[in-house]
Amino acid sequence: MPVSPKAREAARQFLDPDDEIRYIFPADLMRLSPRPSVLIVVTRKAVKVLSTGRWSRTAPKSLEAEYPRQTRLGPINTHMGNTFKLGGFTYEVDEEYVAVLNAADLDRAGDLPPDPLPDL
Repeated sequence: MPVSPKAREAARQFLDPDDEIRYIFPADLMRLSPRPSVLIVVTRKAVKVLSTGRWSRTAPKSLEAEYPRQTRLGPINTHMGNTFKLGGFTYEVDEEYVAVLNAADLDRAGDLPPDPLPDL
């Protein structure tokens, strides 16, 4: 299921005014943490990790980390779940978001054509 418009709007409060969300997907931190769920937000300028707390995967509460846009998210390790490393931490994503993560990496390299339906 795509991330809801309500969650996207809530994530915008953590962006610069002139930035825009390119990709967004929920992930879970693969270690014991009081804030195990996050939203990974890929913008034109950065990759941001937004904490959603323990009980929600869609309501961002704080900015946990920020990386340059050229940061690679993949490759996805599918050996035990769909995991990837970012900033020294391992995150797990649902199967449906693997394609989103891979598209964000391709977009980073400039290998994607412009979105034909940018308003969806």
